[in-house]
Amino acid sequence: MNIHPTAVIDKGAELDSTVKIGPYCVIENGVSIGSDTEIGSHVVISGCVDIGARNKIGPFSTIGLPPQDLKYKNEETKVVIGDDNIIREYVSLHRGTPEGKEVTTIGNSNLLMAYCHIAHDCSIGNYVILANAATLGGHVDIEDRVTVGGLVAVHQFSRIGAFSYIGGLSGISKDVPPYMIISGIRNQMRVTGINRIGLKRCGFDTETIRKLTKAFQIIFRTPGLLLQDALSKSLQEIPDCEPVSHLVQFFKTSSRGVVRASSDDE
Repeated sequence: MNIHPTAVIDKGAELDSTVKIGPYCVIENGVSIGSDTEIGSHVVISGCVDIGARNKIGPFSTIGLPPQDLKYKNEETKVVIGDDNIIREYVSLHRGTPEGKEVTTIGNSNLLMAYCHIAHDCSIGNYVILANAATLGGHVDIEDRVTVGGLVAVHQFSRIGAFSYIGGLSGISKDVPPYMIISGIRNQMRVTGINRIGLKRCGFDTETIRKLTKAFQIIFRTPGLLLQDALSKSLQEIPDCEPVSHLVQFFKTSSRGVVRASSDDE
């Protein structure tokens, strides 16, 4: 193993022989790190943490430290990180809580830019981008292929739908619908349209994007139409379209409410 002599590695840590660890890192008992993962300098990995293969973790990051929850009494909870993630400098990623999921989860192929904070019991899917200083409160769920702009703050227990794009400096207090572009602060959040460019980059065909655009018009831009009626109308007029079904189901399963205001409402 390529471990710098100044790194402090507990004997109880399980490291693949291909792991690289930089100067002044601290790797505690209970940590497991998979093949070809690279750890930059001054990184602290604490508690029960399972890190997969080919991850790159930047300097001064902290992973698995106790949650910022006054109810937490050092119970055994954990962090699970998948493969091929890039975690840049000064990222903080806290373990779960007994009252929550008991685990904070990061999927595969995500980019967490500098100074991001991932609080306890969060779940991040795959191919997610969190720009610099994006902050997730506890229990936030992010689906696949989401992009979160810089300095965005996400309230506890919020959900962010797949393929959505959140503009920088936004404050998220409700669920963010999938496939949409959104920006604003709390009660001023607005859906500005379909994330058309992002969908094309991810391989969505023209017909599917057309159907999502029609659903967007029904749900977000039809004046006076009650939400339940808008959801039913979307399924009736756009049958057999999985993304539209997912969008409708996302609304139906929300406990915090989903951002529905359109930029045209201003």
